Amino acid sequence: MSRFKALRVHLQDKTATARLETIGLDDLGPGEVVIRNAWSGINYKDALAVTGKGRILKGYPKVPGIDLAGVVEHSESAHYQPGDKVLVTGCNIGEALDGGYAEFARLPAEALVPLPDGLTLREAMAIGTAGFTAAMALRRMLENHQAPEMGPIAVTGPTGGVGSIAIDLFKRAGFTVHAITGKAGAADAYLKALGADEVVSRQSLTLGSKPLENALWGGAVDNLGGETLAWLTRTVRPWGNIGSIGLAQSHELQTTVMPFILRGVSLLGIHSVEVPRTWREDLWRRLAGEWKPRILERLVTREVTLDELPEACKDLVAGTVQGRTLVRIAGG
Repeated sequence: MSRFKALRVHLQDKTATARLETIGLDDLGPGEVVIRNAWSGINYKDALAVTGKGRILKGYPKVPGIDLAGVVEHSESAHYQPGDKVLVTGCNIGEALDGGYAEFARLPAEALVPLPDGLTLREAMAIGTAGFTAAMALRRMLENHQAPEMGPIAVTGPTGGVGSIAIDLFKRAGFTVHAITGKAGAADAYLKALGADEVVSRQSLTLGSKPLENALWGGAVDNLGGETLAWLTRTVRPWGNIGSIGLAQSHELQTTVMPFILRGVSLLGIHSVEVPRTWREDLWRRLAGEWKPRILERLVTREVTLDELPEACKDLVAGTVQGRTLVRIAGG
């Protein structure tokens, strides 16, 4: 463990550049637990950090990767012992803290979650932040009285990790699910295999401009933001919920208050980084049990090594990827 491989992002002349390096534990941030990483995954946020397309990292040099799963190598915490299998998602790893794109991680004990019974390390990363976020959307929408009889759930960005797992989770919860995608045709078979009842071409939609359009959806899970999210606020039926998860289209939102005060629509922010620990542990227990995605093998469309990681991140930013890409670090 004295020296190990890591992908780190440096800032040079105001340009973020990722490169594979050999580093030591002293090059990582502080923490009570050292983890021998087995698997990580690529999320949109990770791809932005590695390619330099987005300022995700808070400080340089930094190991990106907002997900990891592995085995405890050393612990100064009474809660973890060497040999324990653990996972970490969110908790500011791969942003303010060094993340999962290295053979070892050193992190605060409070960031770790014991691997729950029912999941392997690889399965935990097939779910990752993407699945955790989708589960958070389902939890919050159910808590706010979303019900199948209110109508179909529209899922935007459905070929990505969050959208793919959201289709499966909401379908299992009894909802009809419509996948709204810019890749209709090419992705139809994939989306139907995940459980989508209908695939809707985003290009075929007339977004309109009225404060309220025809009410189409019982609720929605939105990965895009921008004009698509604005359109969803105008087209969700009375008392429906929208789980706002991403900004792949835009971080802006141009709408009115009319959907909220005339239809009772709720816009729920889904934040997967700073989650109360009791929520985090409960959601991972569910994801290992009654909410465990049935589509994990179909969902993982690619595995890469640390060496192949930069190119895989470029592919994700370019929008040519569907499903989840896993990063094999040690396997297991």
